Amino acid sequence: MSASPDDLRRLGLGVVMGCFAGPDLPGWVQDDLRHGLGSLCLFGSNLDGDDATAAALVARVHALAPACLVALDEEGGDVTRLDFGRGSRTVGAAVLGAGDDVVVTRQVTADLGRRLARVGVDLDLAPVLDVNSAPDNPVIGSRSYGADPDLVARHGVAAVHGLAEAGVAACLKHFPGHGDTVDDSHVAAPVVQATADVLRLRELVPFAAAVAAGAEAVMTAHVLVPALDPHGPASTSAAVTALLRDELGFDGVLVTDALDMAGVSGPQAHGSVEAAAVASLVAGADLLCLGADWDRDRVHAVVDAVVDAVRDERLTRERLEEAAGRVRRLGERCASRRSAAAVGTAGADGAAGAEGADAVAGADGVAGADVRALAAARAAVRVTGVVPDLAGAVVVRVVQGANAAVGSVPWGLADALAAVVPGVTATDADPTGSPADVLGLAPGRPLVVAARDTHRSADVRSWLDGVLAARPDAVLVDLGWPSPGTPVPAAGALVRAHGASPVSAAAVAAAFVAGG
Repeated sequence: MSASPDDLRRLGLGVVMGCFAGPDLPGWVQDDLRHGLGSLCLFGSNLDGDDATAAALVARVHALAPACLVALDEEGGDVTRLDFGRGSRTVGAAVLGAGDDVVVTRQVTADLGRRLARVGVDLDLAPVLDVNSAPDNPVIGSRSYGADPDLVARHGVAAVHGLAEAGVAACLKHFPGHGDTVDDSHVAAPVVQATADVLRLRELVPFAAAVAAGAEAVMTAHVLVPALDPHGPASTSAAVTALLRDELGFDGVLVTDALDMAGVSGPQAHGSVEAAAVASLVAGADLLCLGADWDRDRVHAVVDAVVDAVRDERLTRERLEEAAGRVRRLGERCASRRSAAAVGTAGADGAAGAEGADAVAGADGVAGADVRALAAARAAVRVTGVVPDLAGAVVVRVVQGANAAVGSVPWGLADALAAVVPGVTATDADPTGSPADVLGLAPGRPLVVAARDTHRSADVRSWLDGVLAARPDAVLVDLGWPSPGTPVPAAGALVRAHGASPVSAAAVAAAFVAGG
């Protein structure tokens, strides 16, 4: 029996992770939710930084479609959506990896999970399990726990357990690994040149461990891995899917990374989002992440492409039903968890909801999470050299663009340092300009330079060399991935924080006050 148009379209909607622009839930998204939209991903543009507002938005979604998976890219540290306008209240993976205490990683991730659960989020697109073996990686960096596969594995498992403890599903990313690349799949088509043996000993180790720990979703990477499949991105490779399903034993939801990324829909790959969506499903993906801030026509064009692919037999109905079924079952499990959590936080007097959850958290709720995050950040601070008295310091932030995964989240050191050191002056520096522009601001005063991901820019490295040649007593604070090429001031100090969130900045300031 042939499928009715309505049935087929419902299946097509069921494998889409939708999105929209702005803080208000559009009418067309409401219609899609009523007609079977499988998932909805929220981005910084949808949120105003107030968790209560976010919770109200998510509640509207779940009122229309209780089993719709509401997802968020909330990695902590540099990548945040809830705190997009101010910087994350917690720490990221590199900070936790540097501290290398799996109990702390589980606690900090559970704290984040409880915040997500209070908002109503079902699926966290985290943790990042890429082994950052290429120090110059332009897109992973401090989003990774580290360069050692066993370290990444143990912290990935701790993160999966922490999220599960909070009632939130984890989505491991980016399978089979985006750490050994020097290109960003948002804007290029990266290639992982490792042999199959190296992949099994390095890239796959964290994913195997976290799958065994019960992760319910995995996100694919838009990278070409010739050792596994020389013909296209891993995200549209049946061979890569078979590796995950058959060798690693994963039976949960396979999510694509955003399909508007050049690594899968650019001219070097499938040429369009619609073609990439169909290819992903044919290869075994279950849920199509589209990207951010799409309108109705763009979202529905993807659904139309999926429906058309079934009609002209490029995609079987059975494969589409399998994918939609996996998404639906995870959505139903998450809905059951939310219901159970609401009952559990109602208390003897029956007062349920977010306020009840906060009450149960008590004094060890938000405040306790903040204390644990700051302690984790402090444990990751590393100081090489001598930090002078910084009273009256000029604090310079070296401005450069962030990668697309991070976005324009605020970062810096000046506010945190000014809170504990008197007389601090802040300024920004353009690394394409002359170091003299900054040096002239700090004669006779301590100089602190805050930079991140110095490996990504020859201009930044050249600018830093010029500054440190003139001011060897400066303090350089590296708020990004600890590249081995970062210079050490000859008479000052290099401070590595392993992250650029406000929590890491506060930890650096605390280290200065404590004497390193």
